[in-house]
Amino acid sequence: MGKTRRLCHLLLRFLAFGATLSSVIVMATSHEKAAFFAVSFEAKYTNSPAFKYFVIANSVVTVYGFLVFFLPVESLLWRLVVALDLVLTMLLISSFSAALAIAEVGKKGNSSAAWLPICGSVPKFCDHVTGALIAGFIAVIIYMILLLHSIHSVIDPLLLRKN
Repeated sequence: MGKTRRLCHLLLRFLAFGATLSSVIVMATSHEKAAFFAVSFEAKYTNSPAFKYFVIANSVVTVYGFLVFFLPVESLLWRLVVALDLVLTMLLISSFSAALAIAEVGKKGNSSAAWLPICGSVPKFCDHVTGALIAGFIAVIIYMILLLHSIHSVIDPLLLRKN
């Protein structure tokens, strides 16, 4: 890999690492207590399996992104990295989609199921979730670009290199 390509690759990996790490931190710190008449409740990400999945998936991708920083350029493991990039990109997409669906229900409710929106009661929690989802979406986009870059750099699908 040329120096420019390697630098571009490292920059993309660093941005992806930062986006997944920030989405984990923002979602994990999202909590707020609210009282509705005599009933009080606490909104936190652990109340929703979709939000837990989002945090776990982004944590796994963050650790993976950190470990790939230390992989030597000449290593034959880069072909494995391309496959893992694909799997982890799909993991990020699925966790983002699940969390986005639950956030939408929290924001607007579901009149068919008689679920009330909660964002009016816990706006700080909803703002944190929105921030985490924005960072998660950025991570998905960066990982998609990174995947395309990795495929082009490692596998060379157009067979442009001469042996």
